[in-house]
Amino acid sequence: MLGSRKTKLSTQGSDNVETIIGQHVLIHGDLSFSGGLYIEGRIIGKVVAEPGVEALLTLAQGGSIEGEIHVPKAVISGRLTGDIHSDERIELTETAHIQGNIHYKLIEITAGATVSGQLIHETIQA
Repeated sequence: MLGSRKTKLSTQGSDNVETIIGQHVLIHGDLSFSGGLYIEGRIIGKVVAEPGVEALLTLAQGGSIEGEIHVPKAVISGRLTGDIHSDERIELTETAHIQGNIHYKLIEITAGATVSGQLIHETIQA
């Protein structure tokens, strides 16, 4: 459950969770958020962080998203079918399964994570 495993992002103090999507929840449609979003359930649609605000998406081991993700920071431990776009950092844990392209500025991939798609490095604008 929430907080049972510390990730690099959460040990840096970025683990303030305002919203939890529980394991028995299914959302059909796009989701916009700010702050911390923790997903144990299933989302079919886009997940987008509001522009210009702190936002961290955590996709738990049992969670899944079928759609695009646009966030500054993400920790992925579950299943993603779709592209992910990050303005800052993405962390893939050993249980992450990605079917889609990963657009990143900084990425950490733990041994065991699987990616079926391209890793696309976005250059940092000065």
